[in-house]
Parts: sequence; C-alpha cells; structure tokens
Amino acid sequence: MPAWVLLSCFGNTQKYVYLSYRQIEFFMAILIIVAALLLVMGIIILIGKGDNLIAGYNTASKEERAKYNIKRLRGLTGGLLIVMAPMAALMLGEETMTAVWSFVGLTFFMCIIVVILANTWAKKKSK
Repeated sequence: MPAWVLLSCFGNTQKYVYLSYRQIEFFMAILIIVAALLLVMGIIILIGKGDNLIAGYNTASKEERAKYNIKRLRGLTGGLLIVMAPMAALMLGEETMTAVWSFVGLTFFMCIIVVILANTWAKKKSK
C-alpha cells in the first residue's frame, strides 16, 4: 500500500510525493546502512586503526603530520562520525524532508566546528 510523503513545506505551500512501501523500505535500508557505516568508521578512527580515513591527514607529508596531535584529531573526527550515526538513524521515523534538511544543516555546522578545532585545538604548539 503506497503512502503520501510530505516533500517540502514552505509557508502555505506543501508538496507531497507518492511513494510505495517498497520505496520507503529502500530508503530506510539505506539510512540504516549509512548509520552503521558512520558508527563503524568512527569507532575505527577512535581506536587508532583508521588514520588513513581522516581527510587530508592521509595525504599529508611526515612534516605536516608532525604538526598535529593525532590523538586529538582522532577524537574530533571519530566523535563527529559517532554523533552523526544516531542522527542518520533518527531520520527513519520521519516522513518529511525537514528531517533530511535538519541532518544536512547540523552536519554542515558540526563539520565547520570540527575543522576549526582541528586547526586550533588539535595542532601542536610551535616552539
């Protein structure tokens, strides 16, 4: 049996999309896979086995890597991924695009915070 899903709601205009249960189940399966991948990658980074998963760090030279405190950098990136995993899973119960845009907005905001902290707090002090 199909369902009507609210795609967007801006002001007085609402736009609904007709989705079958098969499409909804597919979307839910993808969200579960994404949440699981985020959680697993976050744990791998936090335990110290996934330094090559940290963007920019894996391609940096040894001199550039020496400028960063890797334990703090692992904590920032692994923590970000672990926080994003339940956020992705929370979208399972939502029927609107509001949840998707909230996830995108929060992810963008958290990534900005992590980039700032990675370039300040996670950098070693110059002597």
